[in-house]
Amino acid sequence: MEILLVDDDVGLGEMLKEYLESEGFRVSVALTGERGVEAALSGRFAAVILDVMLPRMSGLDVLRTLRRSSAYLPVIMLTAKGDNVERVLGLEMGADDYLPKPCYPRELLARLRAVLRRSRSQDAPPPDELVLGLLSLHSAQHRVSWGGQNVELTASEFQLLELLLRAAGRVLSKDELCEQVLRRKREAYDRSIDVHVSNLRLKLQAAGATAVQIETVRGIGYRLELST
Repeated sequence: MEILLVDDDVGLGEMLKEYLESEGFRVSVALTGERGVEAALSGRFAAVILDVMLPRMSGLDVLRTLRRSSAYLPVIMLTAKGDNVERVLGLEMGADDYLPKPCYPRELLARLRAVLRRSRSQDAPPPDELVLGLLSLHSAQHRVSWGGQNVELTASEFQLLELLLRAAGRVLSKDELCEQVLRRKREAYDRSIDVHVSNLRLKLQAAGATAVQIETVRGIGYRLELST
């Protein structure tokens, strides 16, 4: 399985490349955003690890360009430690997860394996098709539609919607969603799930699925219902 690392830090790139390859991945490194976009859109890679702080074309610009052409390619952002604004921006623009730099290779590996599992939906139980009103989700095909119109979602948004659909009418906590969608424990002040929910709401609304309500249950989490 081939992974693309987009980072202008040559030393860090070589270290992460060596570590990930020791874990069975093939890793290509792009030192600029422009080369990263070209490589990512080639269709060769299973996931992208993308640094925010790149010369000329920033990581956020790279992500924005990627999401215009590929809603589903898993992307993990590497952000400056403590830079919550960039993390939220990345998630809002469609990143699947983020990791602050300097990062521990073992944690990056865990995050990478998690987004790859989500993209393949290996853990999704039957039934394959979930239906709520005009909303239809096909697990095996990674396809969501509203009234026959496809809704393009990232891997994280897809699994989030699947979990909410399977629990339709029941509240799922943010901790539960974080562990099942992002494969990690939720940290204090972690807004990752909130941002993914916000993105999911916007995409459903854009597709005309205004009857699908993802209700915020204050202090607990979220519940999906179909309004009448």
